[in-house]
Amino acid sequence: MEEENPSVPASPSVWRFARASRAHVVVDAAAFFLLMQQAMLGARQRIMLIGWDFDTRVRLGPGRRWWNAPDRSKWPARLGAFVIWLCKRNPDLEVRVLKWNIGALKFLFRGSMIVDLLRWWLHRAIDFRFDSAHPVGCSHHQKIVVIDGAFAVCGGIDLTGDRWDTPEHLEGDPRRHHPHGSGLYGPWHDLSMMVEGEAAAALAELGRERWIQAGGAALLPCAGQDESAWPQTLNAEFRDVEIGIARTRPAWGGLEQIHEIEALYLDHIARARRFIYAESQYFSSRAIAEAIARRVAEPDPPEIVLINPLEAEGWLEQAAMDGARVRLCHAIAERDHARRFRIFVPRNAAGTPIYVHSKMMIVDDEVVRVGSSNMNNRSLGLDSECDLFIDAARPGNGHAAAAIAHLRHRLLAEHLGLEPNEVAARLKADGSMIRLIETAPRGGKRLDAFVLRPLSDTEKAVADNALLDPERPEDLFEPIGRRRGLFRIGGLLRRPR
Repeated sequence: MEEENPSVPASPSVWRFARASRAHVVVDAAAFFLLMQQAMLGARQRIMLIGWDFDTRVRLGPGRRWWNAPDRSKWPARLGAFVIWLCKRNPDLEVRVLKWNIGALKFLFRGSMIVDLLRWWLHRAIDFRFDSAHPVGCSHHQKIVVIDGAFAVCGGIDLTGDRWDTPEHLEGDPRRHHPHGSGLYGPWHDLSMMVEGEAAAALAELGRERWIQAGGAALLPCAGQDESAWPQTLNAEFRDVEIGIARTRPAWGGLEQIHEIEALYLDHIARARRFIYAESQYFSSRAIAEAIARRVAEPDPPEIVLINPLEAEGWLEQAAMDGARVRLCHAIAERDHARRFRIFVPRNAAGTPIYVHSKMMIVDDEVVRVGSSNMNNRSLGLDSECDLFIDAARPGNGHAAAAIAHLRHRLLAEHLGLEPNEVAARLKADGSMIRLIETAPRGGKRLDAFVLRPLSDTEKAVADNALLDPERPEDLFEPIGRRRGLFRIGGLLRRPR
């Protein structure tokens, strides 16, 4: 049977540690979708899909276009029909799908997805549930896939539309089209981590617990098996490595608040000696900004490079997150005497901003973390989140440092239009990522410095009071005051003018 690993957190920042026989960070959704198709083809007992959003119309990889196409020699390419095909091929397979409930409204505007969901509902092996196990105003934001309790994925990539892209982020790539086939979306950057072994079993346990919390029937662990669904084409960059798992969960239904991810961010920022490289969809967390401000105020601070999108998607996110980012950057700058904290925006070769949806951090080439949490208040206290990390300083993990360094070089190379070995050579000669970015060629893909735009008084008020990005669920209903928001009483940062 799939083993139940005892939860032995080393600190309030970790739920548990578990070994992974293999682990790999997948960069961008073109590779991720294809690998997920290969992994699900290897499923024998159970596929559990846990996410903020799913779109059954997305094409995972090769296969026939329609479920009833004349060519029956291949599996369907679309997620919805592919899951049906898997269950018909293997009568012993069961599929459990858990999706945030508010996002259910999107289904009404997704045409053929209604047909897919109806077919899923009619199939005895498939159970689809909407997750409403959270306080009002919160969301279920985890992005986890578990197969047979032996292979799992956790990160920032949802199996939904407008996510697919390659590391080239080509301008006007015709493959980067909306699921309904009309129109193109812009370049998109994202990450997820795949794990095998005990770490996958731990995520399976987390998934079963969440399934019950969302109203599903209890699930038994999968039986042990000799092989996992690890994609045969994927050569893992990490082997026999310990994985740390951290969570965020708001208090709800008798369950206590969990804020391991917040504590983990603070631990990792505090331990940096030389540098932090991070990518995040948002930067609006007071706690993280204060932790950064403490570090950059030191006599010889670490270099901190954050990759962000130019602006958030949608007017609500822009109002909540973009203004807070500007305000926090101004406040940090007052303490950043050496200008060691910088935010950069990636652009493709045509100069189009690349939307950054990834959530990751590398510290001193010793720690790499990948998950669903952003550097915003919601991810630290309101929404359900899950992050994975590898710490090369932990016993038995020393061999992971080289792969962590290579991942950092690979990501910087992707953003700068360089080769990873060229990035490695430049950083070896001059360890500054900021100087590397500022002196890199500007004729192709590049990283531009984030420019702080002027804010209106209304934008400042929304940002300063964290009206749309509160730190805890109860803040949603608390009156505005000096004890909440970005610049609260007793906080480290001063309100900029």
